[in-house]
This record gives sequence, structure tokens and C-alpha cells, in this order.
Amino acid sequence: MSGMASEMSAMRKKHVDSAEGKFTFIDLFAGIGGIRHAFDKAGGTCLFSSEWDKYPAKMYEDNYGEKPAGDITKIKAEDIPAHDVLVGGFPCQPFSIAGVSKKESMGKKHGFEDETQGTLFFDVARIIKYHKPKMFLLENVKNLKSHDKGNTFRVIIKTLKELGYDVQEKIIDGGLLVPQHRERIYIVGTLDHSEPFVFPEIKSKNLVLDDILEKEGTVDERYTLSDKLWAGLQRHANKHKAKGNGFGFGLKKRDERARTLSARYYKDGSEILIDQGPNKNPRRLTPFECGRLMGFPKKFKITLSDTRAYKCFGNSVVVPVVERLAKQIAKHQIITRGFVKDLQ
Repeated sequence: MSGMASEMSAMRKKHVDSAEGKFTFIDLFAGIGGIRHAFDKAGGTCLFSSEWDKYPAKMYEDNYGEKPAGDITKIKAEDIPAHDVLVGGFPCQPFSIAGVSKKESMGKKHGFEDETQGTLFFDVARIIKYHKPKMFLLENVKNLKSHDKGNTFRVIIKTLKELGYDVQEKIIDGGLLVPQHRERIYIVGTLDHSEPFVFPEIKSKNLVLDDILEKEGTVDERYTLSDKLWAGLQRHANKHKAKGNGFGFGLKKRDERARTLSARYYKDGSEILIDQGPNKNPRRLTPFECGRLMGFPKKFKITLSDTRAYKCFGNSVVVPVVERLAKQIAKHQIITRGFVKDLQ
């Protein structure tokens, strides 16, 4: 039996043995497992995960004890276990509309295979088409709605509806539950058209940086900016300010909230700097603090270098937001009716 076949067989056995859970799910574009954590907490059992980048995949394995499968474009839908819920945060890519327009003008039919081929959303769609999960949750950047003049989002929603799903979407600011501004779009689909998914109301916890920062005086000095780097950032900011540009470093006190953490934080940390008083240069966040800023639990293991950990957390999801959505999905009547048990 090949490595892939053996792995899939183990996953199917796991599915059969998962009766203690509320529902089953697969985790695509898994990253370091932010969505996985939320759905585990909601009572789900993960049957399959996929992540092509070896660094986040390592941290995923170190925390969940399972090595994600690799490139999803090379995995057949039939090799993925049947599941109740599909989850994933897929990269935003443009779709070509030239071929679609030509087919429309000729009166010919076209499906998502034609419109989305060559994008990673195509792989989401083909897996949904094959397995028909009861529900799905997709996460992306807010700009997905305006990407390629709105065409990208239009094709995505149309495709998901054509696959038989009621589709609901909402932009949610993770800043309601963590001390940073972070708007993301969440798309939820359900095969049950009689009960469209209703996004839960999320009340702000009004958190500030002090709620997630390590205690003053306990952070290693290597996170404090050197005189050279601090002077350079100030010089660069003043130069842009004089030109009327918006660039500037994000110097914050402990009782304030942060800007959005991005995957480029590893470069100089300028977007979120912590004020250490008038007699000391500011410092960057530690990787642990970045994890907390994204809502990961304190016990989450960071097993990569600082540089790679910064990139991983900057690319991740706001875990508490996904937790709220996962709980709402777990309560939906199409999930509470029972498991998908028809395994091949």
C-alpha cells in the first residue's frame, strides 16, 4: 500500500471511530491550524488536512500530532474521506472571464471547471462537488469582494450556489475578540435551504494589548529595536509624512489596540511596536505575543524560528472568531441530524 493510500486508510478508520464527536470536518489550506483549533473545540473530529508549505505544516503537526497532506492540487477528491463540514482559507486569485464570455455569446453552457480552472478555489469546488459536505466555511481577506473588480467574488458565490448550497457571507472584524483591527470575509454554505446559516452576534470584548502582552521586564532584549533601526524607521516615517503619505510605524502603548498583524511583520516589526517608555527604544512583539494577538491559546507550541513564526501567525485566522462560527455550525440542524456514514 502506498504512503498516500495508507494515510487515507487511516483517516477512514478514524472517521469510523469518531462517534464521540459531534461532526466530522476536513481542513484545507490548514496553515498552522487556527481553524482546526476552533472546530476541534466545537466538538468536531478532523479527518483530513492539507498544507503545502512545510513550515506551517510542521507547526501544525507539532500541535495536533498529524502531518497534513501536501499540495491539494495533486490530491484526488475520492482519496479524501467523506465529511460533514469542509473548512479552509484559500488564497485569493483572479479568474479568467474571457472563455466564459465567449461561451455565453455562443449560447453554450459553462461550469465552474471552466471559470475557476487554475486557481486554488477550483480545488475547493471540486472537493465540494464530489463529497457534498453538509456545510462549509471559507475564510478570506476582506478585499476578496472587490478583487478583480468584483469578478472573483461573483464567480465564487455563483459556483457555490450552482453546487447546490445556500450561501451566506459576512465581513467580521476580529478586533471584536482580539486587540487588533482585522477584517475578514467568511462564507458559509449549507445543503439545507430550509434553514440558511445565521451568523452569530459577536459582542466586543474591548481588549487592549496589555491583555495579551507578556509582563513588562520579562521580554528578551533582542526584541528591542536597535538605535540604528529605530532611527531609520523614524526617518522613513517623517519622509513620507512630509510628502503627505500615510506610511508610519505603529507605536502603541499597552492600553491601546494594534494595527493588523501581517505576514511581513518579520521584516522590521514596524506595523506593531510596543512603547517601552521615554528612556528605551520600542520593541517588536514576540512570536508568543503574535499568537495571543491572533487568539491562539497560551499552550500553543511555537516550534519554528522567530522569522517563520511571524509569517505563520500573520497568515493565520483570528481563532476566537472562527470558534464562534464553528459553534454556530455545530448547532445547525443539518449537523445535529447525524454523521455522514456512507464511506467508500
